[in-house]
Amino acid sequence: MPLKLYSHPLASFCHKALIALYEGGVAFEPVLVDFGDARSVAAFKAVWPMAKMPVLHDEQRGRTVAESTAVIEYLDAFYPGAHRLLPADPDRAWQARMWDRFYDHYVHEPMQKIVTDRLRPQGAKDGFGVDQAHALIGVAYAVADRALEGKTWMLGDDFTLADCAAAPALFYADLVAPLGAHQHLSGYLDRLMARPSYARVLAEAEPYFGMFPMDNKPKRVRSGAAPA
Repeated sequence: MPLKLYSHPLASFCHKALIALYEGGVAFEPVLVDFGDARSVAAFKAVWPMAKMPVLHDEQRGRTVAESTAVIEYLDAFYPGAHRLLPADPDRAWQARMWDRFYDHYVHEPMQKIVTDRLRPQGAKDGFGVDQAHALIGVAYAVADRALEGKTWMLGDDFTLADCAAAPALFYADLVAPLGAHQHLSGYLDRLMARPSYARVLAEAEPYFGMFPMDNKPKRVRSGAAPA
């Protein structure tokens, strides 16, 4: 099999790449990276010395692709599914990229700041940084909620790169900074979780949820709904 994805089922940015693979029905070999296993880490660093997941290795084309957005754009270009995740229309393409960056920078990264701080030992915590992260997520929720009014997906009817980014960002953020009264955003997260590609990712991640320091139970677990 020419494609290998180095990832972990719980890792949020890996979810983003997995959604794209499952959306396109692309065959690949999953390689689980265990940072608690020195041999696993060494093998991963041999492929990508930065040791940040996900990483896609294409043996057929001799390419190693790091960073979730780049992985998705690479798949869209060289292993496309039935529909493009990056729209062909230039005006829609920049919007997909903009919302991809929006969810990564304003929801996903501050969520990780909150989570990382919870895993730090006493005396090493960053309360000020966590407050800043919560504030940034709150602003982002309000912006996205307004943008989603009357839409199924971020760009309307088409599922794109933007939605691949939004799914894990919102899923994990809701566990540490609940969506609350943002009804459009909450409905959007429900649709993302019901999408077969992300429902599959979540089903694979569920055995690891106990490792995540959450306030809220995941919606799918809380509701008892089966993956779509």
